Amino acid sequence: MNDAVALVFGTRPEAIKLAPVYQELKRRGTPVQVIVTAQHRGLLDQMLAVFGMTPDVDLDIMQEGQSLGEVTCRALAGLQQTLHRLRPRVVLVQGDTTTVLGGALAAFYERIPVGHVEAGLRTNDKFSPYPEEINRRLTDVLSDVYFAATRRARRNLLGEGVAPAGIYVTGNSVVDALRFVVDQNPPLPESLHWLDEMDGRLLLTTAHRRENLGVPFSRICEALRELTERYPDLTVLWPLHPNPLVTKSAHELLDGVERVVLCEPLDYLSFVPVLARADLVLTDSGGVQEEAPALGVPVLVARDTTERPEGVEAGVARLVGTETETIVLEASRLLDSPAEYRQMAETGCPYGDGQAAPRICDALEHFLGDRAERPADFDWVSGADTGGPGAA
Repeated sequence: MNDAVALVFGTRPEAIKLAPVYQELKRRGTPVQVIVTAQHRGLLDQMLAVFGMTPDVDLDIMQEGQSLGEVTCRALAGLQQTLHRLRPRVVLVQGDTTTVLGGALAAFYERIPVGHVEAGLRTNDKFSPYPEEINRRLTDVLSDVYFAATRRARRNLLGEGVAPAGIYVTGNSVVDALRFVVDQNPPLPESLHWLDEMDGRLLLTTAHRRENLGVPFSRICEALRELTERYPDLTVLWPLHPNPLVTKSAHELLDGVERVVLCEPLDYLSFVPVLARADLVLTDSGGVQEEAPALGVPVLVARDTTERPEGVEAGVARLVGTETETIVLEASRLLDSPAEYRQMAETGCPYGDGQAAPRICDALEHFLGDRAERPADFDWVSGADTGGPGAA
């Protein structure tokens, strides 16, 4: 066994949230091994370039039309062989993808400790989101040290019998990553320069969850159509997920609708300035629920459940489901009421303060016995400056 910390990931969200941890480990002189499955090939490669991460091992498991079972089997087999050969001191995984579950299980098979970044998120509905809810529950069963983003996540873990000593509340590293990109002041992509010239308001939309495909997806599209009809000053921008079902359905339902712009997926350097320019977000993404409040953008969550209820409780997000009428109603409340909008926009971000990566590294050192003092937990206070572009 060597002294390295192995980071295992395979998708863009995992790369974004582990990148600050990678950078902090490198800053401290800690040996790091980057192992990627490339579960999402193109989107992952964008993130590797943005954050300067070079994989030590690239399993490249992506295949066209792959099923969940096929992804799981290829990830598990490749990761176990890799970990058996490299023998890192500890394996870190992040979130709730199939790669995360495969990485945790492979490390368990090799008797290597597992650290779960963003541990403890729960909807308590195993099919919502699918398959993420089960992926993260199983990953937490396999883990040895837990980096919970919030106190609620810590309570979830305690309620499932996890020993308190192994749980550290760190904040979410997505805010660290967001600040890193904002500090670079990335320009809008050339194809979206019209955003600098547009009058009126911008509704940014992202939707790709498996459970929302089909009828729920159609209802979301109809809500966007109704909102642009109701508000002549409103433009909808939707960077489409590469899933062919998402792309096909969105074009079939929304092509030709005035002021609804469907575009190709945006890399992170392009997405962040677009998000910062948005007046409102409609999303079923987990990461966007965390990123938008850090930029002062109210969020409507197009899902029936969320594993990130802190935003709803703090008042920076609203759970609106996928019914057309509800989405239109909740969006209209914000578009019609400057006071209600301002209250959501100015509350702050309950998910992090931009210092999650140092806390995670401190906690990891404490868990491994390299640090005597247990690091203090992250604790958000409503109204505090916890992650906007100008935060210290």
